[in-house]
Amino acid sequence: MALDVGMPVIIGQDGTELAYRVVQDDGHESTRAAAEPLVCIPGGPMRASAYLGDLGGLSGRRPLVMLDLRGTGGSGRPADPGTYRCDRQVGDVEALREHLGLERLDLLAHSAGGDLAILYAVAHPERVRTLTLVTGRGRALGFDFTVEHRREALELRKGEPWFEAGRKAFEAVWAGTASEADWGAVMPFFYGRWDAAVRAHAAREVEETNEEAAKSYAAPGAFDPEAARDVAARLEARVLVLAGELDGGPLPRVAAEIAGLFRDATVLVQPGAGHFPWLDDPGWFAGAVAGFLEAGEAGN
Repeated sequence: MALDVGMPVIIGQDGTELAYRVVQDDGHESTRAAAEPLVCIPGGPMRASAYLGDLGGLSGRRPLVMLDLRGTGGSGRPADPGTYRCDRQVGDVEALREHLGLERLDLLAHSAGGDLAILYAVAHPERVRTLTLVTGRGRALGFDFTVEHRREALELRKGEPWFEAGRKAFEAVWAGTASEADWGAVMPFFYGRWDAAVRAHAAREVEETNEEAAKSYAAPGAFDPEAARDVAARLEARVLVLAGELDGGPLPRVAAEIAGLFRDATVLVQPGAGHFPWLDDPGWFAGAVAGFLEAGEAGN
C-alpha cells in the first residue's frame, strides 16, 4: 500500500514556498536502493504532482519525492510571474536537493517536466546520478513534437471506437477552433486505454493545472539547445528515455534521437502505452524504471 506521508514546505531561493509530497510503500524493504529517494518533476506543463499518483507502484521500490512546481498544488505563487519560465525554476529543484541533504539526485521527469530536468542536469551535472525521462519533452535540447508527429501516432488508434470523433476534434484543436467538447474528445489519444479510471484521471487535468504559469513555461529565452547539447554529450549520469508505443510526444523514434544526445542513455518503449504509461501497465512501468535504477546501484 502506497502512503502519502505529508506535504512539507521549503522556501525557494526567491522566497516562494515550495511544497513536495513523499509517497512510499509501507512494506518496502530498507535496502539502499529502496532508501534512496527518487525526485519527481511533473509535467503539464505546470500541473500539480498529484496526477503522478504512486507511478504505477514505483513507490514500492523507491520513496518518491514529488515536487509541486511553483504556483501549482500546495506550492505558493511567486511574486514575479516571470519565474514560471522553465529555466528560472532550476533553482527550485536545487533548493529541494539541498533541503533533502542529497549529494546527487536520482531524477525522474514526466512530459514537459523533462525540459526542467534536462536544464537542471545542464546547470548542475555533478548533482545528477540518474535522469529518467518518461514521455519527456526535449525542447531544452532542440526537439519539439510537431503536429505531424501527433498525426502519425493518431493513425495507430484507427481501431478504437472513439477514433473518428477524436480525429476530427484533433484537427479542430490544431486549427485553433476547438470547443470544450473537442478538447474532451482528443483525450483518449493520450492514454493506452480509456476506461473509467483513466477518464477520471483525464478529467482532473484542468483543475490541477496553472494555465497562467503554463503559458510562461516555454517563453522565449527559456532554452539554449546548443549549450544544453554540449553538456548532455558529456553528462556522466545514466539516462533512461522511456516512450509509449502509442504516444506522439515523443514518438519512439524521436525518443531514440533524444537519447542519442547523451553519453550513457537507454531507450525503452512500453508496449501499448500512451503519454501516461504508469496507468496503462503499472507493473511493466514500475519494473522497467526500478530495473534501470537498480542496475546502476549494482554497478556501484
